[in-house]
Amino acid sequence: MNRILIIDDDQELCVLVRRSISIENIEADFCLSGREGLKKLKENTYQLVILDVMMPGMDGFETLAQIRAESNLPILMFTSKNDHLSKVKGLRSGADDYLTKPFDIDELTARIISLIRRYTRFNRNEGQTVPLVYDGLTIDMDTHSITTANGAFELPPKEFDLLLTLARNQGRILTKQQIYEEVWGEAYVYDDSNIMAVISRLRKKLEENPANPQFIQTVKGIGYRFNKEKALMKPEHKKEEGGFL
Repeated sequence: MNRILIIDDDQELCVLVRRSISIENIEADFCLSGREGLKKLKENTYQLVILDVMMPGMDGFETLAQIRAESNLPILMFTSKNDHLSKVKGLRSGADDYLTKPFDIDELTARIISLIRRYTRFNRNEGQTVPLVYDGLTIDMDTHSITTANGAFELPPKEFDLLLTLARNQGRILTKQQIYEEVWGEAYVYDDSNIMAVISRLRKKLEENPANPQFIQTVKGIGYRFNKEKALMKPEHKKEEGGFL
């Protein structure tokens, strides 16, 4: 059974969410402060964190930064209605998705299920797959990580999904709608802040000079593409007794 952690100082809301998602066979723990949430993350295993922005003491952004320093768990943030700056700040800081309060509980449940499904799909141990190796970039699908000139990075789910979507369509221009519907798994709502925030975070890890991107290229007025000049290299095979691996 999947298990999530809710970090929100509204206890009634936490209880409501826990009760609602139990119907989907998802368990939930909750805590009322960021510090308590960080403690629970060290003590238990979760597939998702729901994190409120507005909390006394350690707020959602500080809690998010500390989670991201150690984990690639998917994180969904609660923000206040019309608080566009918090949405963008959360996404740029490593959140995978956000929902504004008040929200529809069915929509929240759908987003939770989608994020867990993608996270568990990319973290299954069902035998190794061959990494995608480009000129200056290695994408390891087993470890959900990349290696670039800037170092090695374990990517949060949305960053990994978006990069993989572009890389698998190398040279092809993908519209923002195509990217959103593939990566977020829902209808495009003409809000580009999600896509732009994830690409900004990716470029900081991928590019030696994020202001002059060589991997994820912007096609003005249309969308993005993965540079067709970045050659996809054939994997090396090591010879073993009895044949090749």
